[in-house]
Amino acid sequence: MEWTQLISNKRFGQEHKHAERHDDRSEFKRDYDRLIFSSAFRRLQNKTQVFPLPGSIFVHNRLTHSLEVASVGMSLGNDISRHIIQKRPELKDTLFEEIGTIVSAACLAHDLGNPPFGHSGEKAIQTFFSEGAGQGLKDEVSAEFWDDITHFEGNANGFRILTHQFKGRRQGGFVMTYPMLAAIVKYPFASSLAGKHGKFGFFTSEVESYQKVAEELGILRKSKPGEPLEYARHPLVYMVEAADDICYEIMDIEDSHKLKILSFEETADLLLGFFDEETQQKIRQRILDEGLTDENEQVVYMRACVIGKLENECVNVFRNHEEEILAGSFEGCLIEHIAEHQRQAYQKCTQVSRKKIYASKPVLDIELSGYKIMATLMEVFIDAAVNPSRFYSKQLLRRVSSQYDIENENLEERIMAILDYISGMTDIYALDIYQKINGISLPIV
Repeated sequence: MEWTQLISNKRFGQEHKHAERHDDRSEFKRDYDRLIFSSAFRRLQNKTQVFPLPGSIFVHNRLTHSLEVASVGMSLGNDISRHIIQKRPELKDTLFEEIGTIVSAACLAHDLGNPPFGHSGEKAIQTFFSEGAGQGLKDEVSAEFWDDITHFEGNANGFRILTHQFKGRRQGGFVMTYPMLAAIVKYPFASSLAGKHGKFGFFTSEVESYQKVAEELGILRKSKPGEPLEYARHPLVYMVEAADDICYEIMDIEDSHKLKILSFEETADLLLGFFDEETQQKIRQRILDEGLTDENEQVVYMRACVIGKLENECVNVFRNHEEEILAGSFEGCLIEHIAEHQRQAYQKCTQVSRKKIYASKPVLDIELSGYKIMATLMEVFIDAAVNPSRFYSKQLLRRVSSQYDIENENLEERIMAILDYISGMTDIYALDIYQKINGISLPIV
């Protein structure tokens, strides 16, 4: 793959306006601004990241997480751009210099497709079809569509949100630039290739859209004609993924300290573990010199040091493996290839997170409740989509936003409209609808 082709400011759905400029913002900054002001992005403030939505103690939701990932992504893109231009001076004064902005915008969008209640909501959608009442629909839909819905995936849904023309909306969806769209597709293959990990990059309904982006940017196609579609990753995907990996792991540690799931000693041990003894001493001395007696502030400072270190490590990995990345032969993610000391410290954080954080009572409670809420919504709304002429179905379907094609004669389109509607809900809205359809909450009470 070639950088000069991989980075284009062509817009999806507005290719005919490619040469036009309307103001001094770059096209990639326009992507960033468009996302920040979108309702899909604002809804992330009421979607669970890991812990239940904030009570008296503020922890991360999907929106604050996405903003932090975008900040780290900007640094990664800018630093990698600077290093690569030193090696490839012909890229200076080209669109390549703006990859920091592209990556940052993609980071804002990386969680747009996630349903309410985090991964438990995602699982509830999948298992409704694979284990629940939705099993009976298998013979009513195509094999490709069945693969899509039994592996329902937030990443694929995010690409759909950004590119699909919903009713009453303009062609091209959000009308984003091609490289920004490519940068969010972590798993650039069809759902039939999802395998045990259940990840894939685009629904059958968006296959042509991704092909269009990939062919324009010269992304390598790995599959042969007639095989399920599979591409190499766009190189910027590695930067978006690294920013996400850094933020969710390290910020979950900070949140766990705030919620007293981890003690200060445990938290400090995990964070300082990314550094050698000499650097640890310098960090401790700096904390003393700054007069940081508050333990939360000490954790904040240590966390900032860790993020800076991991960002620098990922920049080095990308720089050292650029040729493999462009050839589509690089295996794994950037964080898996960082220096041994930092990799072991990251793995230790992951192990502690699985044992103490993700298995903690607050997290399990939100997963159990979220799964039940989502499973119920799926059951009643999918039944309504399958049997739209029934009285109760008509009443339910009136709640579905007009942008979703719920009246389509095609069953697959109606099912997809319900998935669009439910996956777009916030946690609070999903709970509200759940209570209303179960008679738990009434407007007059």
